[in-house]
Amino acid sequence: MEALDLRQSVLEYIKNKADYRFLKLVKAMASSYSEEEVLERDTIEQYNKEIDQAIAEVERGEFYTQEEVEKMAKEW
Repeated sequence: MEALDLRQSVLEYIKNKADYRFLKLVKAMASSYSEEEVLERDTIEQYNKEIDQAIAEVERGEFYTQEEVEKMAKEW
């Protein structure tokens, strides 16, 4: 699916079916995506630092299991 088609499909869903929770999720994802665009990985050290941070998040339990994600998706 081309980006334009996908955009139209998502917009139609938002117009006709999206509830507050879905819209909140989309807003959070858009904000996160925008922030990531601003980040620049100038060095391998920065890249490795980001990987280390992600590993630490997982070790702290800051993630969703597949089952949790599936349950959330059913509630959309």
